[in-house]
Parts: sequence; structure tokens; C-alpha cells
Amino acid sequence: MMKVKVKTEKFNISIPFPYIVLSLGISLISSTWLRRLINDKIADRAEDKSNVYVIPELDKRELKNIVSELRNHKGTGLVNIRAKDGTEILVKL
Repeated sequence: MMKVKVKTEKFNISIPFPYIVLSLGISLISSTWLRRLINDKIADRAEDKSNVYVIPELDKRELKNIVSELRNHKGTGLVNIRAKDGTEILVKL
């Protein structure tokens, strides 16, 4: 489970983020349907039709392998930010 913690002077919030949600997000992001939909919207709104950015295809198996490897490294800090005003953001596996 990934944990996101945000601390400010006014409030503290901790959001648990299960790996199954991450796996479902990977399935959605790597779907051909969504990639095609986004690429069509980008092409429709591009000013220069000859030079349009295309989102490349993502390999679902490789992304899921990354998530399964992250499960083996519990407690590792991914993000640790402290601002001058005292705000802290911490993301841990």
C-alpha cells in the first residue's frame, strides 16, 4: 500500500493508496481506446496539423512488473518535500 501524507499548519491528511488501484489505473492508461481518444483530441485541437504530438503505446506488462517490484520495497520514500511555510508532502511505499 502506498501512503500519501500532507501536513500543513491547518490540517494533516493521510491517504492510503492500495496497489490494486494503481493496477487498475495502469490498465486504464495503457488501453488502446483511451490512447486513441486522447490522440484524436490532440490532433483536432492542434494548430499545426503537420506537426502533431502522438502519445506512444504503453506496455501494460512492463508497468505491472514495476508495480510488483515496488511491493518488494515497502517503506521506501518516493517523495519527501518540505516547503518554507512548513508544508510537508510525503509519499511512501
